Amino acid sequence: MKQNRNIRLAAIGTAVALSVSVGLPAYADNGTDTGALREAVTAAGIIDHLEKFQEIADANGGTRASGTPGYEASAVYVEERLKAAGYTPIRQAYSYEQFVLNAESFAQFTPTPTTYAAGTDFATMSYSGSGTVSAAVQAVDINLVGDRASTSGCEAADFAGFTAGNVALIQRGTCTFRVKADNAIAAGAAGVIIFNQGNADDRLGIVNGTLDAPQTAVPVIGTTFALGASLAGQPAPTVRLAVDAEVTVTESFNILADSAGRADRTVVAGAHLDSVAEGAGINDNGSGSAAILETAIQLAASGNAPTNRVRFAFWGSEEDGLVGSEYYVSQLTKRQIKAHAVNLNFDMVASPNFVRFVYDGDGSSFGTTGPNGSALVEKVFLDYFASQGLAVEPTEFDGRSDYFGFIENGIPAGGLFTGAEDLMTEAEAVTYGGVAGAPYDACYHAACDDITNINAEVLEQMADAIAHTTMTFGETTSAVNGTTRGGGSGSTGLQFKGSLAVK
Repeated sequence: MKQNRNIRLAAIGTAVALSVSVGLPAYADNGTDTGALREAVTAAGIIDHLEKFQEIADANGGTRASGTPGYEASAVYVEERLKAAGYTPIRQAYSYEQFVLNAESFAQFTPTPTTYAAGTDFATMSYSGSGTVSAAVQAVDINLVGDRASTSGCEAADFAGFTAGNVALIQRGTCTFRVKADNAIAAGAAGVIIFNQGNADDRLGIVNGTLDAPQTAVPVIGTTFALGASLAGQPAPTVRLAVDAEVTVTESFNILADSAGRADRTVVAGAHLDSVAEGAGINDNGSGSAAILETAIQLAASGNAPTNRVRFAFWGSEEDGLVGSEYYVSQLTKRQIKAHAVNLNFDMVASPNFVRFVYDGDGSSFGTTGPNGSALVEKVFLDYFASQGLAVEPTEFDGRSDYFGFIENGIPAGGLFTGAEDLMTEAEAVTYGGVAGAPYDACYHAACDDITNINAEVLEQMADAIAHTTMTFGETTSAVNGTTRGGGSGSTGLQFKGSLAVK
């Protein structure tokens, strides 16, 4: 695992050993006929699993989050279905420091008394400290004009003249949130507000970020650009900031189940099994995990063993920072990494106000390529959708899902996505028939992400694409070069841990 991502992992079980022969190249499409498998993998079958996930959440406090009884029950269900299909699933165990937010509030006292709404106006940063602070707000080296370029809070010198005991108001930009918070705390800040930078459409809303472990000494929240600029423009505003949070050592696990086939061409079809604490997580990501579960079941039922081993991976703790998938990759030797042909990632494939997104493996849309071979993964998806007369859009490898650990280690990757909290554009609404200006999934990370929060039409389409691509790479014989890291110009510089930005 990359040390600079600061998730402390400790193995509490035996690492999964890959049976690896001589390290050979990975492989790609040879024109496999996937029609029978696509016909067998249906939205109806997937929805049966989703209904079970909903029942599990209902019986376990409304959640399937890692470390909870709801996650354990979800895992047991997946394992039982895999065993019934003839697989031998195993649990890959790990432990990690899980941030638990119990309560949060934010209000302005003067000059304009205002109570702000969590999730709308602000969000507590992961690994924020606990405490209640009532103090004056003091801006730190912010830039609200022109291009709004900002290094606010990135250097200790930015806090020259800062009054100890005040709440530091810091603008997003350049360095990580942790660096900004640590510099503020060293200068005597009793609390920290980090507001969005305001220099692009994706830098206007709430900063939903992580500080990484360990927990900070003071409360730290993220806010919108508009709220930050408002506080900066008022004469001597005072606020009350309250966070009740803790860090607990949590034990969790991934579930891995292998088909027959060549272990030196392992195809990992993965999706995270955990939900957020707020809800059942039926679209995010019951949809992806149920889709690969049904694909595994129907692949086994077909009686056709793939040429290359397909490893179905149900990741834990994605919502806490991609913990399970990163732990998996961290346990691979260099030889085992080379034995991974490709990672196929499916995270949210039934969004109500959907767009059919395919990861931009060749960098043609966003300027940042996946590892060598990712372009071919993208092409397999694009060719399939073109054959069905279905429009697609590119989505960036921005680190927001479980492919991250794979691409960081040079394993080709790709996958599908139907949209989360971002808003559908006018052009997308024309193409996909959705509602422009509305989120792709209005219940993203909310209690309403339940069994009613899925679109069966796009789920059927994505299910077919998942079945097609999984079987295609399971049968591939033409070369795809892997284990060379991606890159390219035009990167936004955004870094995420799942849904949480780190800078």
